[in-house]
Amino acid sequence: MKIGYKKRHLNINLILGIIWLVWFFVFDFNKEEMNWNDYGWLVISIAYLSIYFYQRQNKYLTIENGILKINGSFGKKISLTEITRIKKFAGDYILKTDKKKLTINTQIIDPKSLEELNAELEKLNVEWN
Repeated sequence: MKIGYKKRHLNINLILGIIWLVWFFVFDFNKEEMNWNDYGWLVISIAYLSIYFYQRQNKYLTIENGILKINGSFGKKISLTEITRIKKFAGDYILKTDKKKLTINTQIIDPKSLEELNAELEKLNVEWN
């Protein structure tokens, strides 16, 4: 099961990528002589567009084979069977095991996907705070 991002979250990255790309072409590309640091706008644009396409393709969370994984460059994962406690704090879910703690940001999750995540977490026989 894949838990996706809100469309607003994805669209912000897309819009920022396009804005920086337009900035590069309009203001920097029209110069007679470009410096090496003028290409920074292009790098920023490529970074935002890469983040957009990565998040659109890979989603925020993946639950497969009893493992919950946050997708990203420093993605964390936790086994659902090891979870001993789930805490709701400031709109986030904090999943705790004896050794690990994983925080899920529910503010950036699509509402339909959040319902699926809640249903999956309620299946677990753990303490909720």
